[in-house]
Amino acid sequence: MLNEKLVAEINQLRSKYTDARSCLLPSLYVVQREEGWITPDAMAAVGELLNVPKATVKGVATFYSMYRHKPMGRHLIQLCTNVACMLMGAESLVDLLKEKYGLPPNGTSPDGRFSLVIMECIGACGTAPAMLVDTDFHDSLNDKNILEILESYK
Repeated sequence: MLNEKLVAEINQLRSKYTDARSCLLPSLYVVQREEGWITPDAMAAVGELLNVPKATVKGVATFYSMYRHKPMGRHLIQLCTNVACMLMGAESLVDLLKEKYGLPPNGTSPDGRFSLVIMECIGACGTAPAMLVDTDFHDSLNDKNILEILESYK
């Protein structure tokens, strides 16, 4: 199920670890980076490649919130709504994203541009509210600057 490029990259990663299970997280990340999400078939293929039981692979892949199990938009918005962010206006930002982009929490915009995941905490309480877009960190968000930030992601 994995293409030759992915297999080669995972095998190279595997050579850096003494135990195949230690390579599981980065291997799943490689698959997600290339495919956009991790399918059940991809989980099985990674398990077979690393000689790790399917149940272990599935347990790891579903435990961590960084792994996606359905197709996502071109850009992933992870918006924190924990206490500090909520007190500083994250709830209105969620509403704004729904209005502006048709983007519900844990959904994808109709044009496939964005997916939104509500995060419990991204560790930016001092400059709340905050979000990640793909791997880019943005904080001190408000109704104006969040839209300016997102317009830069085509």
